[in-house]
Amino acid sequence: MSEIVVSTWAFGERANVPAWEILKTGGSALDAVVAGVSVAEKDPEVKSVGYGGYPNADGEVEVDAAVMDGRNLGYGSVVALKNIDVPTAVARDVMEKTDHVMLAGEGALAFGRSQGYSEREMLTDGSRKAWEEWKAGRSGRPTDSHDTIGMVALDQSGDIAAACTTSGLGFKMKGRVGDSPLIGSGLYADNEVGAAAATGRGEEIARVCGSFLIV
Repeated sequence: MSEIVVSTWAFGERANVPAWEILKTGGSALDAVVAGVSVAEKDPEVKSVGYGGYPNADGEVEVDAAVMDGRNLGYGSVVALKNIDVPTAVARDVMEKTDHVMLAGEGALAFGRSQGYSEREMLTDGSRKAWEEWKAGRSGRPTDSHDTIGMVALDQSGDIAAACTTSGLGFKMKGRVGDSPLIGSGLYADNEVGAAAATGRGEEIARVCGSFLIV
């Protein structure tokens, strides 16, 4: 069976590179999507994902992420997580190392710490400046603030997986969660059928369970 990796937006091309390396050497789809989206999570130039993403209305970067394993409908997610720049990896640990499917806020951060993830300031000079200009009323919400990265992959064994990760809508209300970490909305994967990941205005995608509906 041929390997496949697909992701959203132009910055997804860079994310596809490590994912493809894993797939073509016989690695799992789950490993591929987690490694792939981490490229965008760590890239300060991607303003809608991870480190350097646009902050919330209080000037804090809160990230959401999820993974889904098509082999067994395994699912893990984190929401409103601060200070960890690889939330998709933390979401995978939620799936594989707990009997829960979602951890939020301080609980997600405490879990991340317990798994040995390092912390960093997620707000860059550029994203801080954009927030300050918005706060002062000199600019509106940025047009690229909804460009979430979603990724789906098929490996040599015929297994599929999906990941979705974001820093959320730019200058959102504190604690706002969109579709990205929600099973069936931001992502869905089922070996028996297929996989999908969504990107765009999270409130609209969540209303129709977009990824589940497609699969």
